[in-house]
Amino acid sequence: MIVDHLAVLAPGLLGASVARAARAKGLARRITLWARRPETRDALRDQPWCDAVTDSPELAVRDANLVVLAAPVERIIELAALIAPHLPADAVVTDVGSVKGELCRKVSAALPAHGPVFIGAHPMAGGAHTGWEHATDDLFAKRVCFVTPLADAPAAALDLVTAFWRGTGAEVVTTTPEEHDKIVAHISHLPQTMATALAGFLATRPGDWRHLAGNGLRDTTRIAASDATMWIEIFQQNRTEVVRALDGCLTELQALRDNIAARDWEDIRARLTAGKNWRDGFKP
Repeated sequence: MIVDHLAVLAPGLLGASVARAARAKGLARRITLWARRPETRDALRDQPWCDAVTDSPELAVRDANLVVLAAPVERIIELAALIAPHLPADAVVTDVGSVKGELCRKVSAALPAHGPVFIGAHPMAGGAHTGWEHATDDLFAKRVCFVTPLADAPAAALDLVTAFWRGTGAEVVTTTPEEHDKIVAHISHLPQTMATALAGFLATRPGDWRHLAGNGLRDTTRIAASDATMWIEIFQQNRTEVVRALDGCLTELQALRDNIAARDWEDIRARLTAGKNWRDGFKP
């Protein structure tokens, strides 16, 4: 599958990695970028993995076959409304947003009827550093990418988006936007809340304690260093499912606490064993 013209809007780590992967793997004949900041646009013009950088998103998508919206979740909806009148009638739009239910509905509603089609996507990829400067052409290799079409999505558009993400090296999982939000609330958003809560609690203890810890604490709290603004937007968009996941986890944590207080070592062993078995089940 080769796209004639790929446009990536607001390329940070994910968006720029999309462009780099498309160039490295021959997924697009022409790649156009748009970034909000003029200084970013100037820097991107020197990159060999794009063919053009425009000064407006409207110009970037003017004759694009596939458009990737790589902005933060709230901005994705705004961008979709902005570019909608300028998209070719046969264009397909996708994104990299980490919440899908409300986003898929609003972006699809912003596009002209019987025209461009939106197929949501969420690559489960990232890195310790944000920004387009840290992008790589293999960021999505062997990573899951959710593709979340609405019920009435045309098969041809779904096939295009699926083929594109597979071309980047991702393992595509197709599901509904609602099921996606339920899944990621448990496997992505919940871990963020737990790491943040643990780091926040330990921040109330003597400051030098952190320097006495082994790698376990570093591993457990690594994602607590994530960008606060990004996560507030995610929690806002997926609040209901995150609260449900937290309720379930708090029940488990309370049970473990009660077992320790009651010296119920057999139940604790069962919980430890179940946790170990689950963790050992990760793919290599």
